[in-house]
Amino acid sequence: MTPPLLLLWDIDGTLLQRASVEHAAAMRRALIDVHGSLELDGRVVEAAGRTDAAIARDLLVAAGHAPEAIDARADDVIAACCALYDDLCPADLSARVAPGVAGVLPRLAERPDAFRFSLVTGNFERIARLKLARAGIGEWFPEGQGAFGSDAEDRELLPPIARARAGDWPRERTVVIGDTPRDIACARADGLRVIAVATGPFPAEALADADAVADSAESIVLVLEDWA
Repeated sequence: MTPPLLLLWDIDGTLLQRASVEHAAAMRRALIDVHGSLELDGRVVEAAGRTDAAIARDLLVAAGHAPEAIDARADDVIAACCALYDDLCPADLSARVAPGVAGVLPRLAERPDAFRFSLVTGNFERIARLKLARAGIGEWFPEGQGAFGSDAEDRELLPPIARARAGDWPRERTVVIGDTPRDIACARADGLRVIAVATGPFPAEALADADAVADSAESIVLVLEDWA
């Protein structure tokens, strides 16, 4: 029998929108707490589609911290950032669920023969789980599955981790769903199909390298039903 499609959902910009404010604040405070300073002198580090670990490294490098010190305290940054986010995360993030997602997830879940849910996100896992839980959609994404920014700094390493945790899921039955060119790149690095949804910071034309570009959650369903 043909296995279901393993759906590797991104979070920010895909499942949720505008849910990164408190997350970013937790990251900045964690970097200061662990490394003592974060003077950026106006320099900006790009965040869209990147892992928390990669963002943290670039912020610290921009602030003049040595790579050796960054590596030595990487786990401390993860722990501090997650603990701070526990305190900063709003109790209710349901208003930040991307339009249509709350209806699409149960609709797809009604077909376990066709679709299986997982995650590929740059968020540290504890932050990802809390975001989804407080948005009211965490129930669809089981513990022990997915791949996160706490698993690898390079986002392109995440899809193979997620497939391994799903039981070495076959590439030809795995789909990445995200909203940035980096989501597309991480899918391609593992030989996967990808649906790009233009609900994040990038317009459809910037996502043209995906196998399909959707303008809404409902459009994602139409593509998946065709591929299933």
